[in-house]
Amino acid sequence: MKLQLIRSATLKLSYDDHTILIDPCLAAKDTYDPLVGKARNPMVELPYKAEAVIEGVEMVVVSHLHRDHFEQTAWELLAKDIPLYCQPGNEAFIADKGFSDVRVIHEQAEWKGIRIIRTPGQHGKGIWAEKMGAVSGFVLQAAGEPMVYWCGDTIWYEPVEQVIRDYQPDVIITHSCGAEFDKQDPIVMDAAQTVAVCRAAPGAVVVAVHMEAYDHSTVTRADLRAYADAQGIAAEQLRIPANGETLTFRAA
Repeated sequence: MKLQLIRSATLKLSYDDHTILIDPCLAAKDTYDPLVGKARNPMVELPYKAEAVIEGVEMVVVSHLHRDHFEQTAWELLAKDIPLYCQPGNEAFIADKGFSDVRVIHEQAEWKGIRIIRTPGQHGKGIWAEKMGAVSGFVLQAAGEPMVYWCGDTIWYEPVEQVIRDYQPDVIITHSCGAEFDKQDPIVMDAAQTVAVCRAAPGAVVVAVHMEAYDHSTVTRADLRAYADAQGIAAEQLRIPANGETLTFRAA
């Protein structure tokens, strides 16, 4: 498997000889208003042109409908007949953007030998979890490939730990920017929560993404590396890729 971080939460996977795009946010730098008044978003450019990002993509997975995961530039550039998987309740919005092959994952789905299992997520705590709405993560499985658990926009909480216990994934992808509003609890994992994932899955490689691209983020790559080092988490276990960087994994 090859995993390329495009930017923020947008990933391009080469998995079982197929190319999958996850959470396509392809907007140019400064397209959207600030989320917390610090800067326009995204705060950085894509590592290369949006048209090149979608080249060769055969299928798309969208975890939820927040703008930093699925937005207008992606709606305009992606082929409207591409298979696009989403969580329940998001299908009408996506179809309204012209996509004709929208597939809802209630529990799991099969696509060209790849099993996609939807997993729970909690986008913050208390009132912010209610405001942010439903989110999902996904487990990917295919013969001869590492098992991947992409946590999505979630904090560290018991259902995430349960997924790790149940599936024993080889690769876990976390959203680790510690995004927050009004200086409240983070709405996605921060450094401490990412380290908790590492400790819960000592045999897995954890890949931390969704960082340094939106102005509600509070944890940088350097912050996360420093905290993980101080907690004794090896760089070989916790990978923090740069935008455009590709990581390669083999099946266990």
